[in-house]
Amino acid sequence: MPVDDVPAPSAALVLGDDGLARPVWASSDALLRDYYDTEWGMPVRDERGVFERLSLEAFQSGLSWRTILAKRPAFRRAFADFDPDTVAGFDESDVERLMADAGIVRNRAKILATITNAHATIALRSDGGLADLVWSFQPSATPEPTSLAEVPTKSDESTALSKELRKRGFAFVGPTTMYALMEALGIVDTHLLGSHRRGSSGVWGR
Repeated sequence: MPVDDVPAPSAALVLGDDGLARPVWASSDALLRDYYDTEWGMPVRDERGVFERLSLEAFQSGLSWRTILAKRPAFRRAFADFDPDTVAGFDESDVERLMADAGIVRNRAKILATITNAHATIALRSDGGLADLVWSFQPSATPEPTSLAEVPTKSDESTALSKELRKRGFAFVGPTTMYALMEALGIVDTHLLGSHRRGSSGVWGR
């Protein structure tokens, strides 16, 4: 499309040198821009992928996503590429190893929660599995925000998902964290209207 034919972005969006409109948070930092352009909001439906994102969203609580994204390679090394079977086998020596790993977020409660959640993920295999359970909370409609202020931080579905996962033995799965998970997995599309990524998941229309 010729540059002259590209609609002007809203005040909440920034038109990049490539002619693509992105939210401010994804417009300047190369790491966040690449994540926004290629990963965020694209459907993830496999057990390991969902477990990884659930784990990283829990570690992100209270921190910036930029911090977690920069540490993601170290997290993957530390947690055996988030293989639930391997993580479920972690013992106290592994916890101490992780607490000494400067490459990750050294929070004992979150580390223990990840191990707990690996056990819970394995237990879910006899009842459809983690991915199917999480995706079963997909709402009938997705938000249509024009600004970051209009992007929800939780929903009835994320609250219900949080409650169900807690019932299944998961930890660090509050409604806000679960909404962020739903955004990351493509269960909801909160890309701003006018962003080049709006509707790109194929789950929702533009």
